Amino acid sequence: MSFLAEDKASVLVEALPYIKHFYGKTIVIKYGGNAMINDELKAKVIQDIVLMKFVGMRPVIVHGGGPDITEFLKKVGKETEFVSGLRVTDEETVQIAEMVLVGKINTEIVSLLNHNGVKAVGLSGKDAELIKAQKHLAVVHENGILRKVDIGFVGDVKKINTEILNDLLDQDYIPVIAPIGVGEGNESYNINADYVAAEVAGALEAEKLLLLTDIEGIYRDYHDKSTFISTLTQQEARNMIHDGTIAGGMIPKVEACLRSLEAGAGKTHIIDGRQPHSLILEVFTPQGIGTEVVK
Repeated sequence: MSFLAEDKASVLVEALPYIKHFYGKTIVIKYGGNAMINDELKAKVIQDIVLMKFVGMRPVIVHGGGPDITEFLKKVGKETEFVSGLRVTDEETVQIAEMVLVGKINTEIVSLLNHNGVKAVGLSGKDAELIKAQKHLAVVHENGILRKVDIGFVGDVKKINTEILNDLLDQDYIPVIAPIGVGEGNESYNINADYVAAEVAGALEAEKLLLLTDIEGIYRDYHDKSTFISTLTQQEARNMIHDGTIAGGMIPKVEACLRSLEAGAGKTHIIDGRQPHSLILEVFTPQGIGTEVVK
């Protein structure tokens, strides 16, 4: 047997305990960032999810799509405005967001999964009232005073209908969820995909929540790569948000991890989606990659 063949065999054997442990377990994946834009990375993410499915896991995908929404808004002459990191969303904008997220991105992901031999079903939060939503009020700082601002059809998750998700999982389908929620008056709400993934993972009591990002993970000092953090407890994460160590676009991701753990998920992971096959490296290797936030 050649060295290469032995090497391949050892990799498979190393993965065996993880395959056994995660067999039959629900894994929620928040799919976003560069891994959604770069075709080569996109193909590898799909391969990872297909592999997870074929070794007996129950993957659930929640996807974002901010850059595509911004691009489409530009085409129709609408400027994008953000308040506290969230897109100001009037009625026309939420219609465009729904069209892009559900009609374009969701359909493409489902098609890629089906083409690779697994059964996938696309869902928006309006299907079977999967995501019940309520209006989100953005918090802004003005002259040292906090106040809440209405930024339109931006929502918070009120409730996840797990029945439809469990039915699909039990029938061997991969649910692919667009982060559009439905309000009490049947209005659509655009919701941060990290928060949707967190609520889905908590409601399903998922074994893991995996958040694909465009950075390696969390650092105590982002400018010093030697300060990389492999594991954070919930309290440590809260402290780092409070003291400003975790800031900017990383805050929603860490808050999503915290919310997911509080709601019932087992473990949460922030991983670099720019690294090929990052999902299987996290799930099937002892060292993993990225930063895990744990109870």
